[in-house]
Amino acid sequence: MRRADRLFHIIQLVRGRRLTTAAWLAQRLEVSERTIYRDVADLQVQGVPLEGEAGVGYRLGAGFDLPPMMFTQDEAKALVASVRISQAWLDPALGQSAQDALGKILSVLPVDARVAAEALAVYAPYAGLPDGAQRTLQTLREAV
Repeated sequence: MRRADRLFHIIQLVRGRRLTTAAWLAQRLEVSERTIYRDVADLQVQGVPLEGEAGVGYRLGAGFDLPPMMFTQDEAKALVASVRISQAWLDPALGQSAQDALGKILSVLPVDARVAAEALAVYAPYAGLPDGAQRTLQTLREAV
């Protein structure tokens, strides 16, 4: 993996977790812990608000954001499969929101990734949740 890719991955991995240790990052990225320490120090010098404490782990400071990223074909397929499978178990409003979000993601993918994702032959049969169950799911979701 190129160093630039690894630095990007460090940010993505730390962003998705509450606390992330150098050991976990090193194992995940298949490099030494020392390499992680150097990479984190370089990211901090560049202004990335990676906060860390020895023995505790790293976290990304509030307010940091990266521009949108691209998905691989497999990641795009996973998103399509997830939305299709979840449709049978979501209340109508949330199901439509999931479909809308997927449409936005697919619209910005490179053509080959979009075509591969849309061609995925994974569908879940509609579970036929009774109207009462759908209303209950929506009420519970809105209450949380």
